[in-house]
Amino acid sequence: MKYLKYHRGLLLALIDIMLINLSYILALYFRFSFSIPKEYWYNYKISVGFIILIYMISFYVFRIYKSLWTYAGTDEFLLAVASCFAAGIVGTIFTKIVGLSLPFSVEILSSLFATMFICGFRIMFRIYRRVLIIVGRIERNNLKRVMIVGAGSAGAMIIREMKAHNEMNYEPVLIVDDNSFKRGTSISGIKILGGRNSIEKLVIEKKIDVILIAIPSLDRENKKQIIDICKKTGAKIKIVPGVYELIDEKYLLNKIRDVDVEDLLGRDPIKLDMDGISDYLEDKVVLVTGGGGSIGSELCRQIVRFNPKQLLILDIYENNAYDLQNELKYKYPNLNLEVIIASVRDKRRLENIFKEFKPEVIFHAAAHKHVPLMEHNPSEAVKNNVFGTLNIAECANKFKVKRFVMISTDKAVNPTNIMGATKRMCEMIIQAMDKISETEFVAVRFGNVLGSNGSVIPLFKKQIAQGGPITLTHKEITRFFMTIPEASQLVLQAGAYANGGEIFVLDMGKPVKIYDLAVDLIKLSGLEPNVDIEIKVTGLRPGEKLYEELLMDEEGLDSTSHEKIFVGRPIVDNIDELKRKLSELSFILEKEGKKEIFYKVMDIVPTYLNPALSEVSVTIEK
Repeated sequence: MKYLKYHRGLLLALIDIMLINLSYILALYFRFSFSIPKEYWYNYKISVGFIILIYMISFYVFRIYKSLWTYAGTDEFLLAVASCFAAGIVGTIFTKIVGLSLPFSVEILSSLFATMFICGFRIMFRIYRRVLIIVGRIERNNLKRVMIVGAGSAGAMIIREMKAHNEMNYEPVLIVDDNSFKRGTSISGIKILGGRNSIEKLVIEKKIDVILIAIPSLDRENKKQIIDICKKTGAKIKIVPGVYELIDEKYLLNKIRDVDVEDLLGRDPIKLDMDGISDYLEDKVVLVTGGGGSIGSELCRQIVRFNPKQLLILDIYENNAYDLQNELKYKYPNLNLEVIIASVRDKRRLENIFKEFKPEVIFHAAAHKHVPLMEHNPSEAVKNNVFGTLNIAECANKFKVKRFVMISTDKAVNPTNIMGATKRMCEMIIQAMDKISETEFVAVRFGNVLGSNGSVIPLFKKQIAQGGPITLTHKEITRFFMTIPEASQLVLQAGAYANGGEIFVLDMGKPVKIYDLAVDLIKLSGLEPNVDIEIKVTGLRPGEKLYEELLMDEEGLDSTSHEKIFVGRPIVDNIDELKRKLSELSFILEKEGKKEIFYKVMDIVPTYLNPALSEVSVTIEK
């Protein structure tokens, strides 16, 4: 490769020397009408070697032999022009000094010719490549016809990259932009034909396969409006990520992604009190249980931004923890990170961990969370969620941890399933522990997290990829949704407001129909619901609600200084009574079956409303 690279540069230099000579000769012929005086011809022959050397030095300084001219852009051509003019000026000065000067008009003409020939020769490389691309496009009929939404710099860059990379199978056909002054103009030969209101009509007229939204600075409200229009077309919809995702990124085409449900939520970015969060995380030993999971891992990514003294990731599942360890070590090589493989059920192991590492802040995200699985395995839900939380909470109290933040769920409110009931017991534990401990115990309650392990969105995507059907349990079922980063950021913020005993409730926005989510995902894939992909309603699963709540009636709700975080009043304060009941539950786990577990959980959590419990109660009484 080095051999070829060297000879390619040498060949270019030889061609440039010939073109420079040709430039001066043509300038002399033009100036003197093809009858060059002997004096000037002599001066040229004597000085040409020095002039060529000056040009070569200029080309070297401006690095024009380092450019890959088949992909060259405006910057490369401006450098070539600048190098030619710089060499022309220096050459003129040199010939004047040594007394071999040529007429000033010849110096100007030769510089112009040299610029034209040097740049023109290099343009041929791009022309040649473009011809190959066009020929390739003509020979292939599987190119996807693309509409670009946005005639700004991102749209222009995307079009250039599509034309340069035939292997991506994209053919830019037209641009739409709401700026009426741009209508009728072109970018790289692609016309701007209308605004967002023309999208549906133009998709039909131009037989568009893919709509690409190329406006990184687009606010969420306008993004949602444009996506809603695009959904009606049946075309596949893709989007260029936001500006904050594109820092230090050069090639936009590799960064485009499918439009996702997150883009349709229309939420504004979270505003955080960075100082408040930094006060309780900076230079502290922070432990995240369940740190390899969806929420736990994102919490770790957010926490490292606040320079903890040490980050402890505790998880029983080694693969996720290992992947996160590699990610964080790569991005933050100076991070003091410790990955601990352990179970929250093993109290002796936990005590040894607390003794060794002395955590000061704990985020407790370890839990079993899948409703149907836990309904069939209630003993595991209780052991992991309830007694795992009790173990961590008692260790936090014993070793005088400053702050303990537990991740809870909206399913803990008037629960209708064992998973929700166990999370309610976890809330009760941390509220009761707060009354007897120096540790500030709080819980943060929110709904479903988009894209988390086991959530409905990845399942729907998988079902669409398999050709359907999409299965959902009820056409009217609704849920609150939040993105993983959004939830994690608000958890950190809620931790800054902790005084002890609170249950913080996050503003989840409006509840969303799961059926509508399924329809949106199918349309965003460029398919037709119940035509290309069937939506199949299977019926509610055991313990499943039609809708979720975020607050119990007796808790009340107070605002905080953050518009998206509210706080419920503590309603549990007797740790001894709670431990007595948990001790009875522990005995039942060892001795009895599912029904007895359900019954005891109902005794501990009076708001447990699972319809199956009425049958359990009757069975036990008999």
